[in-house]
Amino acid sequence: MSVTEKARPTGKPPAPARREPRIRDEHGRRVRVWELALRYLLLLGVLALTIGPFLWQLSTSLKGPTEDIFSSPPKFLPSDPTLHNYERVAETIPVWDYALNSLKVATANVVTNCVGAALAGYALARLRYRGRRVATLVFILAMLVPVEGIIIAQFTTMRELGLNNTLVGVVLPGCVSALNVLLMRNAFLNLPHEIEEAAYVDGANVWQRFLRIALPSVKGTLAVVAIFAFMGAWDDFLWPLIVLSDPSKFTLTIGLNYLHGTFANDERLVAAGTIIAVAPLIVLFACLQRYFFRGVGEGAVKG
Repeated sequence: MSVTEKARPTGKPPAPARREPRIRDEHGRRVRVWELALRYLLLLGVLALTIGPFLWQLSTSLKGPTEDIFSSPPKFLPSDPTLHNYERVAETIPVWDYALNSLKVATANVVTNCVGAALAGYALARLRYRGRRVATLVFILAMLVPVEGIIIAQFTTMRELGLNNTLVGVVLPGCVSALNVLLMRNAFLNLPHEIEEAAYVDGANVWQRFLRIALPSVKGTLAVVAIFAFMGAWDDFLWPLIVLSDPSKFTLTIGLNYLHGTFANDERLVAAGTIIAVAPLIVLFACLQRYFFRGVGEGAVKG
């Protein structure tokens, strides 16, 4: 046998060693498989706790009158889905009139909070004047005051202004939130000063710097303010209940309270009313989620 024949391999080449797939996080660090599985299990648990009640209400609102909603074990999917419960809600209370009143209040609250919080936040973050730190401290302290502690003073003020039993009286106390002002202040503080200084050298005044430079750079925080303002006005129950007495001006949260009977409750009817009340919030978040997750410093410096 020659040397060439001895060097020639006689068997199959050895199979390459299997390498475990490397999974890395956003920081480039390696993540083990069991750690990744644990994360997904925790996320699924949180998802079940947050989305589960809403899905159960949706399922209950679609169940017919002949279906037992208290069966054991409970059935999640309705056997015969129907929209009759939503028709019954409209027959029991003027739900669409109440929803329109809530939409008016929530829209006005969003506009006033976005405009007022943006102006106040820009003044606290960018303008130089005496008492700026004191004004910031006042907004921080305003967040510590519970609503129940000032609600009597608010009611007295609305009565003196002649705004009781009006939608304007519902909007006015929450037209500018201290939390939203501080959110906008922090967003404007994160913007580079060099951009505004360049605009100032080019001859831009305060309003031009605010409208053309600062405000377009904080769309993410502005979307957060809009969502918070809409949710606060749409879900508010105590203040509209106190200030409103005319049933034709009731908001949706007050009107849905009439679905609860004195001696009996129809859970299907209540579930359908709950879905009607939650649907606008879902639509709003779906429209603004692109800006919601951008962050406060988007678009400030590119390239």
